[in-house]
Amino acid sequence: MSQDEKPGWFGRLFGRKGATEAPEPPPDSPASPAEGQPDFATAADDVAHVPLPPAEPSPVDPERNAVPDEIEGADLQPIAGEPETPPSGTAGDDPARGAEPADTTTVAREPVTAPDAGPEAGAGAPDIQPVDVAAALAHDALADDETASEPASEKRGWWTRLTSGMKRTSSALSDRVTGLFTKRKLDANTLEDLEDALIQADFGVETATRISDAVGKGRYEKGISPDEVRAILATEVERALEPVAKPLVVDPTKKPFVILMIGVNGAGKTTTLGKLSLSLKAEGRSVMLAAGDTFRAAAIEQLKVWGERTGTPVVSGAQGADAAGLAFDALKRAKAEGTDVLLIDTAGRLQNKAGLMAELEKIIRVLRKSDPEAPHATLLVLDATVGQNALSQVELFSKAAPVSGLVMTKLDGTARGGILIALAAKFGLPVHFIGVGEGVDDLEPFAARDFARAIAGLEKG
Repeated sequence: MSQDEKPGWFGRLFGRKGATEAPEPPPDSPASPAEGQPDFATAADDVAHVPLPPAEPSPVDPERNAVPDEIEGADLQPIAGEPETPPSGTAGDDPARGAEPADTTTVAREPVTAPDAGPEAGAGAPDIQPVDVAAALAHDALADDETASEPASEKRGWWTRLTSGMKRTSSALSDRVTGLFTKRKLDANTLEDLEDALIQADFGVETATRISDAVGKGRYEKGISPDEVRAILATEVERALEPVAKPLVVDPTKKPFVILMIGVNGAGKTTTLGKLSLSLKAEGRSVMLAAGDTFRAAAIEQLKVWGERTGTPVVSGAQGADAAGLAFDALKRAKAEGTDVLLIDTAGRLQNKAGLMAELEKIIRVLRKSDPEAPHATLLVLDATVGQNALSQVELFSKAAPVSGLVMTKLDGTARGGILIALAAKFGLPVHFIGVGEGVDDLEPFAARDFARAIAGLEKG
């Protein structure tokens, strides 16, 4: 067979015939190279450049199986947004598999040196940075707050931070409204387009319909300016949110007042808890933190940074420890020390995972063995960027825990901040705080009027 007639590697791999059709061999004759049998004389040359798959160890080169130095002994954490698996042997583990002993192996860490530590911290001591990204975020938020030396007149106030954080949502709405009502009469099609724009901003169908009806009332077949529409929008949003804009009230007769922070992965529970501890301490209350997110080592370290920088005691355990037992110990210690408020962090859990929600129920049951009324407040932290999924979170978390209020974070990262309005219309749960950034000052008590005017793109009234 000539070189031109010889089939290529692809043909030999799949049993294809060469460019020149060969006669059909007898049934009992051996298969030719062109009919599926690899040509061992040339096959090695064809694939010599292909490396072994990375997942398969090399049987001839032991060095290829070695772990790279860059990740040797690294404390690898779950990827943000991926479902978290509870520690083995806990209530959230797969019942069919059976409980297994938890991995209690710990990784030695260098102690964190506070940035303001002076020479007395030790001569020649290295400038050790926070041990992970999560702890660094807590450190940076506190450092920014402490080093802000500009006069109060030059510091950005809450209204400025709120309008800046809500810019994506307000700009998206403003662009749609301006296009709808510029040189155009108010008719059925315009009102329908307005309703669609509000639904796209996650206002919810009920609220969007009510706002479009208010815009069209008495103005049908007449002209209306975008500014008038924004004013009506702000009025209707404020009316919808006013009933749920309630501050978090700490009952001094319940000591310690137990606040449980719950939510899905990445919603910002630990950061919110740290900021809330600062606010409570500013009110003159004694605070204790419990690192109940025992699944993520980063969460434990992050909470320790908050505690160290704010002078707040932190009750923590080893990674993989039982969260319910840690919460019980924290409540017992808070009682013994006469602490005013106990803030308990919990692991992020997907609302549709029954096993993980069962772990949350267990924490509450164990707390009530020590205090039948605990937790006195259960705050569900919601990430505004998830949009309509927040509705599912509230519904399912409320079945597993006595959700008493909401905290909406990351409003600065989405153009769909109207989800807060949809939540208020469907559930009517109090909204205690909203967050528009990572800084300490970027979490504030929720005010319906300020939020309504910010989302409509109006000046503070």
